[in-house]
Amino acid sequence: MDCCSNTGKGAIFDLDGTLLDSMGVWDQVDIDFLAKRGIAVPPDYMTKVASMQFRQIAEYTIARFGLKDTPEELMEEWDAMARVMYATCVEAKPGAADYLRRLRASGAKLAVATSLPPQLREPAMAHVGILEDFDAVVSVDDANDVGKDRPDVYLLAARRLGVAPADCTVFEDLLVGMRSAKSVGMRVWAMHDDSSAADWPAICELADGVLFDFADAPLRL
Repeated sequence: MDCCSNTGKGAIFDLDGTLLDSMGVWDQVDIDFLAKRGIAVPPDYMTKVASMQFRQIAEYTIARFGLKDTPEELMEEWDAMARVMYATCVEAKPGAADYLRRLRASGAKLAVATSLPPQLREPAMAHVGILEDFDAVVSVDDANDVGKDRPDVYLLAARRLGVAPADCTVFEDLLVGMRSAKSVGMRVWAMHDDSSAADWPAICELADGVLFDFADAPLRL
């Protein structure tokens, strides 16, 4: 990649499945959580809950398996399990940390736009050594508490960076998030992740570029 200036440009990164190789964390949480209750994970369970918000997953799980727990109790248990794994087991996608530093050196401003709450994202980012690399970190909770099916979190990240949406590039693994970012004029580079493999043909058609790791990520935004 040729060195270039990205002054006035913004790069907005998803965490789960994009910068962090972390989607397996939630699969393991599901396995361990249900195993404690003597239940094997049904083949369709993870697919069913993949696009749901946290509380929706809890309510669905209680209804599907006839659990006596409240949604709050489930979310608290899942959160405690995930905190340990995000702080100790999650790794960065190959080349991610180096790429972030090269972008910063080129003059770009960097933000995170994630669905992860602070108690999960900050330990994970610290664990993989990227916590200090960003000018802004926002979550869907900060952006009107709506999911990535709407562009609010990407627009909030752009505002925090002080960069116009048209000058922002979003790095994302979820098709629904890519569609939202594109709808407000942002460029999108797609990161392949097993969790979104079923959407890969549609992702390739929509995205401005695709990645399997950050070795070939664009230095010019």
